[in-house]
Amino acid sequence: MHALRRWWHDTAGGLPATFWYLWAGLLINRAGAFAMLFLSLYLTDVRGASEGLAGTVVGAYGAGGAAGVLLGGVLADRWGRRATLLAAHLATVGLMVALAFTRPLLLIAVLSALIGVVHSMPSPAFVAAIVDVVPAERRSRAFNLQFWAFNLGMAVASLLAGVLAEASFTALFLVDAGATLTAAAVIAWKVPETLRLARPTAGPPPATAAPNSIRTRRPGLHTALTDRTFLVFVGLTFVLAVLTMQTSTIMPLAMRADGLGPSAYGLVVALGGALIVVGQLFVPRLIDRHPKDVVLAASTALLALGFGALAIADELAIYLGAAVVWTVGSMLAAPPNAQINADLAPPQLRARYQSVFYLTFPAAAFVAPTLGGVSLQHLGDRHWLIVGGLGLLAALGHLFAGPPRERHVAALRRVVDPEPTTTADRVSTG
Repeated sequence: MHALRRWWHDTAGGLPATFWYLWAGLLINRAGAFAMLFLSLYLTDVRGASEGLAGTVVGAYGAGGAAGVLLGGVLADRWGRRATLLAAHLATVGLMVALAFTRPLLLIAVLSALIGVVHSMPSPAFVAAIVDVVPAERRSRAFNLQFWAFNLGMAVASLLAGVLAEASFTALFLVDAGATLTAAAVIAWKVPETLRLARPTAGPPPATAAPNSIRTRRPGLHTALTDRTFLVFVGLTFVLAVLTMQTSTIMPLAMRADGLGPSAYGLVVALGGALIVVGQLFVPRLIDRHPKDVVLAASTALLALGFGALAIADELAIYLGAAVVWTVGSMLAAPPNAQINADLAPPQLRARYQSVFYLTFPAAAFVAPTLGGVSLQHLGDRHWLIVGGLGLLAALGHLFAGPPRERHVAALRRVVDPEPTTTADRVSTG
């Protein structure tokens, strides 16, 4: 019993109530966000669209997501985290209900793009709010639990979506809207505004010692886009995202070429999801004693080795073994990745930095299939050696970038106090 209490404290102890309400809202949001998973099938099976047109509409949803991430970051820093979350959730409800009863394909495409925008807006606001309320020493646990909730919610969504889609696509969209409304209700009821003003210290160091992001006179989205230390980290995260995207973009094609059907692919994906749901809660105790750059280097190396092993994969057992390796890498990477992102962001720009960080994922979703398909077609199994080599280079990049990044974070902390404690520091959203 003592060991169980110790594990619980190490995994989830010391986190404020507001975090848990945010966590619950995120879990409900992801568990109910299943309608768009079946958008292409809905368009082809119900609305009679061609595969090409269906792909274009799904692409519009993805393009909207890229715009929504940036919009959400700007609004979360200006309006506030709570206001942005509520606006995005309520807009999603209205658009999803409209999509359920819309017939013209052009209007469906417009609604899909708008849903892409509002689906992506909450991401930077959620993370910025977590950073606002969770003490720095507990953020690794908080981000670990966030990653776990996201994957648990996606697993639940996948199961529910299949059942609802077979019964009624209209029901699929309406239940999605209902789950989103429930998440909005939790946020409205229990999550206060967490946006706070930065409080400068009494004696900031000379301007030459301060990070570039703090010296900017009028900080904004451009601050994140010109912060070299941050952009190096974002670039390394982009490589990690490209590796991860191989699972849903290129690996199915490779498995088909090896004579393995959809059921085999589903088993590989299910194994990764199960490992995350079962094992993610044990990650904090495993990585806490190690520097974040070392953990990220090791996790990226595991991803590289896992995907690189597919160069010799020709049967299901090898794919399953490789999936274990790259899934462990993803699990280890999640907490330090989010924590470094939070550390690098000036408090008044937390959501904007999150939005630039989150752009890596739609960018990777475009690059991975576009270049990966050509690479697999012309290089065959050597494609996986290139992917593995790219991952190993990124692992080395983390080791080289880690020390200067920590110095940058230390300078940022000396210039701005990231933890205002008085209620006067809170910004009202009116």
